[in-house]
Amino acid sequence: MSLRIMPKSLLKTWIKHLQSRHFKVVGPTERFGQYVFEEIHSADELVMDYPTSVLPPKKYLLPPRERLFTFNAKTMEMQPDIQAVPTVILGVHTCDMHAVAMLDKVNNTGYADQHYKARREATYLVSVECLTPCMEGSFCKSMGTLTVPENYDLHFTDLGSDYAVEVGSEKGAALLEGCSAFWEPSEADYARVDAVIGAKWQHFPYRLECDVTELPDLLALSQKSPLWDELGERCLACGMCTKVCPTCYCFDVTDEIDLNLEHGERIRQWDSCQIEKFAVVAGGHNFRSSRALRQRHRFMRKGKYQYEAFGLMGCVGCGRCAASCLVHITPVDTFNALHRLRQAAQNGSAAENTASNQEVQA
Repeated sequence: MSLRIMPKSLLKTWIKHLQSRHFKVVGPTERFGQYVFEEIHSADELVMDYPTSVLPPKKYLLPPRERLFTFNAKTMEMQPDIQAVPTVILGVHTCDMHAVAMLDKVNNTGYADQHYKARREATYLVSVECLTPCMEGSFCKSMGTLTVPENYDLHFTDLGSDYAVEVGSEKGAALLEGCSAFWEPSEADYARVDAVIGAKWQHFPYRLECDVTELPDLLALSQKSPLWDELGERCLACGMCTKVCPTCYCFDVTDEIDLNLEHGERIRQWDSCQIEKFAVVAGGHNFRSSRALRQRHRFMRKGKYQYEAFGLMGCVGCGRCAASCLVHITPVDTFNALHRLRQAAQNGSAAENTASNQEVQA
């Protein structure tokens, strides 16, 4: 890892330099009062100090709808459709970087997803240090995602008039080639970076009432919690929580064929485990037919299943699901409620044991 300094006034120069090298440049832009990741045609569109985006940058690695391959139903010939355009994604928050790390593991474990792999190799991630909470519902500090993981190519830290730019990979170093907007840091620059990073922590509160490492065991002990029925009564089964989640990767696959029943294509598109039909299998059986079971499954995946399978939490604390839920079902409230219920049960058991011991002694 090496450090460079870039004046903010030269950010536009660098973006134009990237575009001149035929990179597709993507970043957070403002649209109708909200922020979305879109292709940047002018550097003036880029907003580096944005609140969280509506959808995560995941959509450039796992598109909401993509063609996997084309086929000829008569000759049984198939042709994969793998499209990977060199793309620089600017301004990725640290929580979303952790989400990409999760997707990398998921899509490269066992049989690697060749579509994801091709796009990921063609993608350059430029993350940004979060110095203040991006939204009220975020809880990245509680989930351990407030610092950037090691999967960044470049990492920006706002120093006021300048950006400190950490180079994290050879791909990142390649993005700086041929551009004079960056220079070597001085000792004062290193001190500025340390001061900015050190001062940010006080702005981020811990919002979970238990440690993140306790979640897998807590959820394992909460399989039959009455809380799931309560959440099921409130849930609208709209699927918005999973649509905006940076780590959800469930999908549906459909074949679309022309009227001659000859040429067709296989389409993969985002799906949601919160939709009733998601768990319907052969014979019409639905093994998660109730909203309570689907809510339990969702939180089990975020705090237990993904950790057990890949060693990473399935929730990165971005807060998007909390912001999008119309009935205010949030990970923080859910995990804290389970923690309180567990503590109450333990205190009740302890009280019963004490009373029994006193009776025996009497």
